[in-house]
Amino acid sequence: MENAQFKILLADDEPDVLEFLSYNLKKEGYQILKAKNGRDALNIARDELPQLVILDVMMPEMDGIETCREIKQYPELKNTIIIFLTARGEDYSQIAGFEAGADDYITKPIKPRILTSRVKALLRRYNPSDQSPETYHLPDMVIDREKYLIVKDGKNIVLPKKEFELLVLLTSKPNKVFSREEIFARVWGSDVIVGDRTIDVHVRKIREKIGIENIKTIKGVGYKYES
Repeated sequence: MENAQFKILLADDEPDVLEFLSYNLKKEGYQILKAKNGRDALNIARDELPQLVILDVMMPEMDGIETCREIKQYPELKNTIIIFLTARGEDYSQIAGFEAGADDYITKPIKPRILTSRVKALLRRYNPSDQSPETYHLPDMVIDREKYLIVKDGKNIVLPKKEFELLVLLTSKPNKVFSREEIFARVWGSDVIVGDRTIDVHVRKIREKIGIENIKTIKGVGYKYES
């Protein structure tokens, strides 16, 4: 099966949830790795280099948010896709997850068809060797796509994966207005459902970390990078 090329790491302190996730994803042909807490998940991720990680937010040893941040610190895991499991209505967990670098979230109780469709959609976009131009220069910064690095005022700035991809999209065509729908489709995938505030949270974090005012909000439409 073509899915056998993908390793998926599951991390949850509830054995029933781990078994449920494992059963449904193994049926799709994925290689499955399991961890009972965040610390174990981080160690396994470093050793096995999975393409996708599913993390429960609330775990012992190290919670899902901290685990996500730690995973993103390793260059060899920079393209690893991360999905959070959250309780229904935990908006704060979803926002915190995206800020930590997560790609998507799934609410409990988990529905098998939603689980497998989200995983498939995200892995379709997994590409460890992006063939787009590696480095390009803007008036106020340099963007290195290969290293996921921003250079501004002589300083290196590293952004979480989705923040970086959003910045790359907006700066790829200065002054073009990208609608919210287009941003969702290009950065998260049209068949992946994310919260309404996702883009706003990511844009706010980019502005804070890079200190630029070029990203403009077009009310009722979307965003643009103004040159």
